[in-house]
Amino acid sequence: MIMIGNWNSWSFNNHCHILLKLAVAILLLGFTFRLFVAHYKGFASDLESHLSDKDQMPLADGFTERCDLFTGDWVPNPWGPAYSNGSCPWIEDHQNCMRNGRPDSGYLYWKWEPRDCQLPAFNAHTFLELMTNKALALIGDSISRNHVQSLLCMLSTVDRPVEVYYPSEDNKSRRWHFPSYNLTVINIWSPFLVKASIFEDINGVSTAEVQLHLDKLDKAWTDIYQSLDYMIISSGQWFLKAAIYHENDTIAGCHLCPGKNLTEIGFEYAYNKALRYVMDFIARSKHKGLIFFRTSTPDHFENGEWHNGGTCPKTTPAKEGEVKIKELCKILHDIELQEFGKAAAKAAYNDVNLKLLDFTKLLLSRPDAHPGPYRQFRPFEENKTAVVQNDCLHWCIPGAIDSWNDVIMDIVVNG
Repeated sequence: MIMIGNWNSWSFNNHCHILLKLAVAILLLGFTFRLFVAHYKGFASDLESHLSDKDQMPLADGFTERCDLFTGDWVPNPWGPAYSNGSCPWIEDHQNCMRNGRPDSGYLYWKWEPRDCQLPAFNAHTFLELMTNKALALIGDSISRNHVQSLLCMLSTVDRPVEVYYPSEDNKSRRWHFPSYNLTVINIWSPFLVKASIFEDINGVSTAEVQLHLDKLDKAWTDIYQSLDYMIISSGQWFLKAAIYHENDTIAGCHLCPGKNLTEIGFEYAYNKALRYVMDFIARSKHKGLIFFRTSTPDHFENGEWHNGGTCPKTTPAKEGEVKIKELCKILHDIELQEFGKAAAKAAYNDVNLKLLDFTKLLLSRPDAHPGPYRQFRPFEENKTAVVQNDCLHWCIPGAIDSWNDVIMDIVVNG
């Protein structure tokens, strides 16, 4: 009996021990399953979220696949620009703010940061590798020249370009060659993109109205169009100038031409007409390269304009909503978006790779980044209260315009 009792007691204890182990195992298994389900749901949710918004998906090389690169903020950049006015010989005197004695340097320490994704900094070596054996042209007005200087300065940190003689009627078009990569960069002076006769000096002083042919493209760029692999085409501000408009070799009207006995039809008509002609040419061209159309940039003249004492005294970026785009700049921008929109579908149908660079809003909040009075060399050295010409349209180099190259490189990499 004692043996049976001991056996029963041991058996009962052993049975309870097994049940306890089983219960603990079930509890652990349940807890693990709950963690797995929770983790899976979180992972699935994250994955679904990422897959539903491809703008957030980085490529292997660190660049974004798709993203609104043109909506963002200027954030502090303690490292500053990739080059200086001392290291780059391609900066035009009028945009060399550091050389000309601008006393503040805070405008150099900001970078553009899109809100939807990360924008890698411009990598000159990668860009040159992508552009090996290619031809890139920046076509437009003095803002295009402003931009090409910025690009040359950034690329010069890797390979020094050689300027090549480039014949042009106005001597304003220029060409450079990067020997190590066989890259050709061309800056083509064509402020209207259509045929024009201009009577103006370097300070914007005109002796006569522009003679503008709205139905004839400027051969300065169309003659080499098919030989180019990449193009950045732009216009805008020059259409605000006094001009006489021609169509079908007949005067159709004018803008700002009192006393000429001509019909005032305004710059809006002219810009619509000319830009539609340009866009239609591009959309039907069957071009196999990559063509950017860049919107015009805003100016920040205060208390006047270029010709009557306007200034731009700001030294920091504007807060969101603090600066409103001027009405004339808005009209230009609206026309650009309208005509690009019409051409985009036609270009896609014809397998023309046409993309929009809408930098208007990006630079609207940078009233601090213009040369201002420092388009001249040390303008206040002899007279602290001297009245000098201010430039609140172009951009200091180095400066905010360098951010354009970050955006363009991202598009080129992912295109």
